[in-house]
Amino acid sequence: MSGVVASVNVGPAVDVPWGKYKWSAIDKRPVAGPVVLRTTGVEGDEIGDLVNHGGALQAVYAYASEDLQAWSDELGRDLSPGQFGENLTTTGIDLTNAHAGDRWRVGGALLEISGVRIPCSVFQGFLDERQWVKKFMQGRRPGPYFRVIEEGPVDPGDTIEVVEERDHEVTVEFLFRALTTERALIPRLAVEPRADAFVARRLGEGRNDPPS
Repeated sequence: MSGVVASVNVGPAVDVPWGKYKWSAIDKRPVAGPVVLRTTGVEGDEIGDLVNHGGALQAVYAYASEDLQAWSDELGRDLSPGQFGENLTTTGIDLTNAHAGDRWRVGGALLEISGVRIPCSVFQGFLDERQWVKKFMQGRRPGPYFRVIEEGPVDPGDTIEVVEERDHEVTVEFLFRALTTERALIPRLAVEPRADAFVARRLGEGRNDPPS
């Protein structure tokens, strides 16, 4: 299974009217490469809410252009690369059915799927869609977070190659459901130890910025 990096997206942290901290870098825009993916995040990118975002477990966030197009069709509006706050917009690879713990070679970096995007009021406010958090959760296409195993440069057009695929049921979609709407699935996450730290963080912190 392989795909391509459609765009690499970064953005500054700025004042916003939404959320607990009123400070966010969700507005990310495509940039020319190369951009280095580091264990601490994407070079040139900023994190507004350091409590719920960023850190080694959420160093890189990816979303599929195919899923953006599906949302565009559903919402009746154009959605651009980076509009979901993703660092990597991908094409030609299934993010939703990838497994927690899978390792991908993306350009010169080696990434590991470490978690999933959980929607918040900042996301809803930025997209300016009524009941967006509920719609996003029902859509079950959250996009994965990655841990950076090996730092390296990434350019738009670089190949995405799955170099290790984990053999279990915990897909990105499954992990998302377990941490949001189907908490009864949580014990089944134990089959993937590479997701333990993210799961513990989410369950330990709860939601500091509840959806509006």
